Amino acid sequence: QVQLVESGGGLVQAGGSLKLSCGVSGSIFMLKVRGWYRQAPGKQREPVARVTSGGRTEYADSVKGRFTISGDNAKNTGYLQMNSLKPEDTAVYYCNAAAFRTVSDYVVGRALALWGQGTLVTVSS
Repeated sequence: QVQLVESGGGLVQAGGSLKLSCGVSGSIFMLKVRGWYRQAPGKQREPVARVTSGGRTEYADSVKGRFTISGDNAKNTGYLQMNSLKPEDTAVYYCNAAAFRTVSDYVVGRALALWGQGTLVTVSS
């Protein structure tokens, strides 16, 4: 069974940095991280950063200039670099990705849409 595995969350002081990772357990041909989302206590899940079908990156206004989404195709891993963290960034962060099991799946665009289990980021003031 193919699952997304996130890591890198933790407790950090305001102004600090964290780098979240999103990988996959199970054998696949390719992983494409589509975006990162977050859900703060008592709030709805919201998009933080995403990669468009054209390869552009887009960010929520609240994180522009501080967060960077990236990926390493060779490692089938996506990242979210978070700098200048603020207490309001405290949330559970989720990765959303498309997993192509085989080369054939990739060629025809048949992907598994996956969500990670979430990783908690806590920013103290």
